[in-house]
Amino acid sequence: MAKTSSQATWGGRFTAAPADLMLQFSESVSFDRRLAPFDIAGSKAHSAMLAHVGLITAAERDAIHAGLDAILAEIKAGKFKWEVKLEDVHMNIEQALTRRVPAAAKLHTARSRNDQVATDMRLWFKHACGVLAQKIAGAQRALLEVATANRTVLIPGYTHLQRAQPVFLAHHLFAWIEMLDRDGARFRDVAEHANWCPLGAGAIAGTTLPIDREFTARALGFLDAKGRPQVTQNSMDTVADRDLFIEFAAACALFGVHVSRIAEDLILWSSAEFKFAELPDAFCTGSSLMPQKKNPDACELLRGKSARLQGNLHTLLTLTKGLPLTYNRDLQEDKPPVFDSFDQTALCADVLAGTVTGMKIQVERCAAAVSDPALLATDLADYLVAKGVPFREAHHAVGAVVRLAEKNNAALNQIPTEEMKKIHPAFEEDWAEVFDLGRALAKRSGTGMPGPGALAKQFKRWEKKLRVER
Repeated sequence: MAKTSSQATWGGRFTAAPADLMLQFSESVSFDRRLAPFDIAGSKAHSAMLAHVGLITAAERDAIHAGLDAILAEIKAGKFKWEVKLEDVHMNIEQALTRRVPAAAKLHTARSRNDQVATDMRLWFKHACGVLAQKIAGAQRALLEVATANRTVLIPGYTHLQRAQPVFLAHHLFAWIEMLDRDGARFRDVAEHANWCPLGAGAIAGTTLPIDREFTARALGFLDAKGRPQVTQNSMDTVADRDLFIEFAAACALFGVHVSRIAEDLILWSSAEFKFAELPDAFCTGSSLMPQKKNPDACELLRGKSARLQGNLHTLLTLTKGLPLTYNRDLQEDKPPVFDSFDQTALCADVLAGTVTGMKIQVERCAAAVSDPALLATDLADYLVAKGVPFREAHHAVGAVVRLAEKNNAALNQIPTEEMKKIHPAFEEDWAEVFDLGRALAKRSGTGMPGPGALAKQFKRWEKKLRVER
């Protein structure tokens, strides 16, 4: 087996270098190089702290910072050469810096790769959560635009995929916005949980050198609402903890579930059987055989991505469940799932927004579907309740009305009044007024209901929350 030169960062203990196969097997720079901006920010804060406590000079600090800035510029320009033999993003940057800046040999003073990577990841989580919260808000705004453009449109609401009761289309869209709003809140929570600085924990037990952890936390923005530095409180837990990875993946997975449910509604609505909506050509495809087909591929892929996001969460749960404290190399595998979850969640949010933005509501089809009098059967039961009939008795009576209508192949509001009175004496001449959609929606005026007044409040709420100007 071919061998390489001694590993420059830990090779002093070994008489033989890692095999090429081992390097290929153990490297992480192929996926963790995206941490470079955060790694450099951490190194600048760490070197500033070392100068602050007198472990390096101000001149050495400045040289290190200048070298790190130059490396970051090369990385952004795509000119930096990544070396697999140096294993990861941290060692690639450190070795490149050391070749240019002799003082960089002191940069790793009082620092381990364990607390270094923990810091990089916490910075990355704060960044990633902010990006995803914004993308989700973009999808919410797209839904709000559709709701605004179709403010008066009514559709049947469904339970068990059977027509249930009438609602405004906007009320249904607001249900989706509510789901996404909880997702945005979860990412903001994860960002708050990430807001604790790990630097100073070392490999497991900190350091004997006189460092200032609070200085580093301030420099990196690990601050509470009052501007006070927040540092992790147990060095062992700091390097072993992977709760953030799991929480982040869980937030992504639940977002995926929500998007999948939205996509399923859109797939149904765009089908010939519903035809409530026409999805944009730009987010659909055709068939290689059947020229008439317009397939909702974007929505179907949104459903499929949900499974992928759940798989990433399961990977992390399984990865960590049996590990002893503190660090084990298994944990190198913690990054691909969260990076993939970030990438796919960001993509799904953008695709959802694009699909919704180009969607056209088929108003006439919606009106035809919601005109079914059976959607107001519960209102008919409420009519009896308002006259003092116990609800169970009223429910039974309206069930008998439904049965009679089906037997006579008649609409629910076309039963003769004398027949209605036979079913229950509380039915009076005005019973059929129940089947006026405007009346039915107006009566749904409570908080969270789909009535016009309650809906207007929700429009104002979301316009304010999403900062949409009208």
